[in-house]
Amino acid sequence: MDSLSFDLFAQNYEDVRPGYPDEMYVDIINLTQIPQKGYILEIGSGTGQATLPFAKQGYLITCLEPGGNLLHIAEQKMKTYSNVTFLNSTFEESSIKKNFYDLIISATAFHWVDQKIGYQKSFDSLKLDGKIAFFWNKHPEPYTGFHEKVQEIYRKIVPEWPDPNTKQSTNDWINETKKKIVKSNLFNILKIKKYSWFRNYTTKDYIKLLSTYSDHISLEEHRRMRLFNEIKSLIDNDFNGIVKRPYLTVLFIAKKNT
Repeated sequence: MDSLSFDLFAQNYEDVRPGYPDEMYVDIINLTQIPQKGYILEIGSGTGQATLPFAKQGYLITCLEPGGNLLHIAEQKMKTYSNVTFLNSTFEESSIKKNFYDLIISATAFHWVDQKIGYQKSFDSLKLDGKIAFFWNKHPEPYTGFHEKVQEIYRKIVPEWPDPNTKQSTNDWINETKKKIVKSNLFNILKIKKYSWFRNYTTKDYIKLLSTYSDHISLEEHRRMRLFNEIKSLIDNDFNGIVKRPYLTVLFIAKKNT
């Protein structure tokens, strides 16, 4: 399974992936002190969900996206923004300028980058006082309501998948990610911030959301369809056709070591 698998479901990704809270974008701009008309490099821009708020502010953005379908949607979305440029490439394979960018951002994508290359290439691409702002959406613990009950379906159809309650906690994941950034010896952490919010999904949109998750994509089609059908029935029959999906967005901001 790799990041290009998302490209097969690009329109679903655009339609139902949740995006990120507005407050986070304001914090990134304020905390990184990126200058007006500053240069941003985005790693794994997808359909441009995280690109648009920065494009609207007039920043000069170079977006890297290896998925052609995802890239096409993003280009259409940004066609009125001459300050945004797209490159159909992974970060590892890209030819980008050194010591050029004020800020590098990555929205739920940097974990797909080869870590032996990612931090060093980020460091090399940034100006002397450059920053990184990497952020991810996580599912807050504990699982409750629909998200607790749906586990009965997962245990029945995909018993080999781990129980989410036994997975690494979000706090442990945050600490591990922080250690990776610090261990690179290339960046100093400036801020780690969490944002709690939620989005309501209809049955149809929730199934579309599941079809953008890498583990669901990789399931054999017959098991994936059985899984989706049983989840549809659960939402419609027990939750009036609506899933309230909580999100915890975690933002890491770090400054280039000098």
